[in-house]
Amino acid sequence: MPDLSRILAARAPLTLSSVARGAQPLVLADLARASKGRAIFIAADDAAMRAVSETAHFFAPELEVIEFPAWDCLPYDRASPALTVSAKRLSALHSLQSGKASSQLLVTTVNAVLQRVLTPFRIRESVRLFKPGIEIGHASLSALLQRQGYSRTDTVIDAGEYAVRGSIFDIFPSGLESGLRLDFFGDELESLRLFDPATQMSTGIAPSHLLLPASEALLDDDTIKRFRGRYREMFGAAATGDPLYQAVSEGRRQAGMEHWLPLFEDKLATLFDHLGADDQIVIDAGAIPAGDERLKDIADYHQSRQAAAGQKAGSYRPISEEALYLTRGEFEAVLAGWPVHRTTIFAEPESDKALDFGFESARDFTPERARGDNIYAAAATHLQALGKAGKRPLLATYSAGSLARISSILSEAGTPTVTAETWQEALGLAAKGKPVAMVLPLESGFANDQMELLTEQDILGDRLVRRKKKRKDADAFLAELSALNKGDLVVHTDHGIGRYLGLEPISAGKSLHDCVMLEYAGGDKLYIPVENLEVLSRYGSSEDFVQLDKLGGEAWQRRSARLKERIREIAGELMRTAAARALRKAPVLSADESSFNQFVDRFPWEETDDQDRAISDVLGDLESGRPMDRLVCGDVGFGKTEVALRAAFVAAMNGQQVAVVAPTTLLARQHYTNFAERFAGFPLKVGRLSRLVPAKEMADTRKELEAGTMDVVIGTHAILSKSTQFKDLGLVIVDEEQRFGVTHKEKLKQLRADVHVLTLTATPIPRTLQMAMAGLRELSTIQTPPVDRLAVRTYVMEWDDMVMREALLREHHRGGQSFIVVPRIADMADVEAWLHEHVPEVKAISAHGQMSPTEVEERMGAFYERKYEVLLSTTIVESGLDIPTANTIIIHRADRFGLAQLYQLRGRVGRSKLRAYAYLTTPKDRALSEIAEKRLKVLGDLDSLGAGFQLASHDLDIRGAGNLLGDEQSGHIREVGFELYQSMLEDAILAVKAGDMGLERQRESVSPQITVDAPIMIPEEYVPDLAVRMALYRRLNDARDKAEIEAMAAEMIDRFGALPQPTSNLIRLIEIKHQAIEANIAKIDVGARGTLVTFHKDDFPDGPGLIAYVDRLAGTAKLRPDMKLVINRAWNDPISRLNGLFQLTKGLGNIARKAARRG
Repeated sequence: MPDLSRILAARAPLTLSSVARGAQPLVLADLARASKGRAIFIAADDAAMRAVSETAHFFAPELEVIEFPAWDCLPYDRASPALTVSAKRLSALHSLQSGKASSQLLVTTVNAVLQRVLTPFRIRESVRLFKPGIEIGHASLSALLQRQGYSRTDTVIDAGEYAVRGSIFDIFPSGLESGLRLDFFGDELESLRLFDPATQMSTGIAPSHLLLPASEALLDDDTIKRFRGRYREMFGAAATGDPLYQAVSEGRRQAGMEHWLPLFEDKLATLFDHLGADDQIVIDAGAIPAGDERLKDIADYHQSRQAAAGQKAGSYRPISEEALYLTRGEFEAVLAGWPVHRTTIFAEPESDKALDFGFESARDFTPERARGDNIYAAAATHLQALGKAGKRPLLATYSAGSLARISSILSEAGTPTVTAETWQEALGLAAKGKPVAMVLPLESGFANDQMELLTEQDILGDRLVRRKKKRKDADAFLAELSALNKGDLVVHTDHGIGRYLGLEPISAGKSLHDCVMLEYAGGDKLYIPVENLEVLSRYGSSEDFVQLDKLGGEAWQRRSARLKERIREIAGELMRTAAARALRKAPVLSADESSFNQFVDRFPWEETDDQDRAISDVLGDLESGRPMDRLVCGDVGFGKTEVALRAAFVAAMNGQQVAVVAPTTLLARQHYTNFAERFAGFPLKVGRLSRLVPAKEMADTRKELEAGTMDVVIGTHAILSKSTQFKDLGLVIVDEEQRFGVTHKEKLKQLRADVHVLTLTATPIPRTLQMAMAGLRELSTIQTPPVDRLAVRTYVMEWDDMVMREALLREHHRGGQSFIVVPRIADMADVEAWLHEHVPEVKAISAHGQMSPTEVEERMGAFYERKYEVLLSTTIVESGLDIPTANTIIIHRADRFGLAQLYQLRGRVGRSKLRAYAYLTTPKDRALSEIAEKRLKVLGDLDSLGAGFQLASHDLDIRGAGNLLGDEQSGHIREVGFELYQSMLEDAILAVKAGDMGLERQRESVSPQITVDAPIMIPEEYVPDLAVRMALYRRLNDARDKAEIEAMAAEMIDRFGALPQPTSNLIRLIEIKHQAIEANIAKIDVGARGTLVTFHKDDFPDGPGLIAYVDRLAGTAKLRPDMKLVINRAWNDPISRLNGLFQLTKGLGNIARKAARRG
């Protein structure tokens, strides 16, 4: 490494030559450590910025790395930058103002540098210190947060949001990794706590917090006044009718308002105005041409907006380019004003203007890969040669998993490695000439005359780096998300299908008791106390043409009795099939470690934990000696195919033939391409069978399968025909079995007899059903996306002709493809006409469900083969189809889609290294329903929780159950709704299991009705959001024991503040209900003079014990001949009544529990 003091002392720019791409983080980390000020690096684009920011810390662990990204929206867009991007930018600007405690490296891009920013003074004056003891009124704090750009929401999930609940303010501040909970007593701040947005639970104490704004466009009296005056001055009086002008005038935020930032501020600055005299600036040589391109784009977008701007109110009126962005002349002048040093990968001789670092790119193994040579042998030889030549041999891998795998293969090739945790340790160990491996996600390696660092990508070719994402438990959030909305259909276990109309407080004596109101046929109403919600379940199926049941009618009872019988048969059949399979034998197939590791290393991603588990499960099944029947469930693109590839490889290398069956020729073709590519170079032959394969090739393939010379065959149901005979079939892989017809399913069932079967599906299987199925059908779920799905930049916006045209053209210019999805076939003609008029440059094709399956397949095939750039379709976008070149999706009338549909549609893009875009559009100038608005907002929140797949299972339950049972159950499900069907099936399976194990069947469950004069509710002023309130009621009902009830109470106190008395009463009542269930109590009536207890079916588990209990109560209790228990005791106030009931049910529950233990 050259002497860095030359850079630190330089008054003029230097060229830092021979800095290979992979060496940039090392050079910059060393410069930051040596500098009195900070080091600033200007990268050409976001990917280059991240490559440095994510690895520089490895080379200097004490280094503070700060990212300053550009806005992630187009210039002159209608969308605002993402809240997380604004948070990063403001946090970085504040760091630049607050002095440095340690070495700092600021990493940014040329796009970010070209944009004007708030002045240092504005950044300093816009922060607010919060610490215990300060006083601020709730209204003042809400107003402050709104001015700072925070948006109010019901539950805080993402950066830039805040929520108010009584005396508690939840905020997700800029620059903080978690939420901040402010707890007030009156107007005085009592405490600050950190909380996890996924669980909403506190995680620690914060002694104080400096709150930064969430947006660069601040809305206070001065900025609003300034904006109004300048907007009128710039665009004339006609512009005062514009939605933007009206929103800002009223102090409301408007999507995209940041693009008028200069109108809000007295003056703006550049990033360089925030830097100190000792700061060292380095720019990537590629950033200068990238800056030129950016300035051209800005001019183009401005011109397009200017041309489209009309005089009528509501037009988009762009401000001048130089108001928000630097001109070329300004950019050059700013660079000239500092010694901005330029890095280049090329060598330049040392001079007073150049400093040579001596880093070249590491050895590239492309020639070996192209020739099909053994890549590991070549890498092992090269590493050994480095050691012998006195150079330090180093190896960087993306993850601990790939480190273990590559080290194992190199060791087999005669080159063992040692592992290092830090850069200094690696250099020390490698000095002895032994190859050293470390986890360091560099894309490309580098070398100088003392060492060479090879990366996984150098050896194996292009890898797709998945950024580490914290896995969060989002169950509580999902429960709130899936809470009922008014108008939803629900099913009552005794009364059948009704409609949920909301919560209604009902008078019980002198007290109010929250009840759920249901409507039945003929407008009849039924009120369910909130502590008895377990008798209700969501209908959950398609709600079209569903008839409400009649209260008191017999039709429901007959229907559910008939279905229970049928479900019992299904459960029995499942048990019998599982038992028969357990007795059969299948070949033991185990992986040869060396060849398997080499095969695995062709997988260009890092496996997710879920994927690793699914692979281990499948390999375990193949080695077990019993026929595998495993279902692998995971959304499209979550990596199911990789599980299948590895299973097929192990089976084929053990001499067993493999058949891969897909429901459509298109999916079969996609699988064939994948398998042929991955199996190339191994002694295995892959063939295909489908109607698109030429007849001669089909005949040859069938001959080879019969002779045993073909190892793997991939195709449609043609594989299942009688003319296809195998010599030694060992594994059948079935993709999306539920999409096959009945006869093909029967064929697949017969195949299951003695071969291993692996089924893949993208349809979620509900978690509770998975648990009940344990031991009947092996199931692996992959819930973590292998791509960081935040790469899909999601915009929720009104339809804007220019933005949509730009989106399609952006994809067109980068050689990609786009989807446009409409909710109804009737919408397609309008969108087709729009495409012809506004985007004539792109070739589009359409597909929808009223076309024949063959026509749909042909059209999808043409799109897959890239004959068209845009596919306009309804939601039939092929569910299993993976099109990496399609990276833009426009969803027309997104407000008409369900949440899970939107999530799955958006998942169709973002499968490659390219940035993907999703536009969720809504109609112009039309207010959305509250539910539609919430749904669109939640879609973004889901990403930050990594919870999308669990969410999808909330909405897509029905298909999942039918798929899991291998039987089209949707007819049965329609009769009683999904949740109740699922619960009946669980009960039936558990009952059959218990019967087989000689256990006594569990007692029929009962939901005790408790009438007591005490206020029972979660008041609206305590938890304002109805969906959250309903979810809390539901979760309290689902609590299984006292510990879970207490945990819920603690969570509520943490999230919403001290429990109001009616809520404490509710929690007490839930505890009473648990005890009543143990004692088989059906009903408790507490009156003015006493209490009446009714047992379910007039039966108590221990008659003699009950009589002894009555005797002990000496005159205050009496057991009537009809087995009703009368307590002659009056409790005068609500708390005494509940405490008295608690002691009564506790005593009865104890007797019943002892009887159960004896029995």
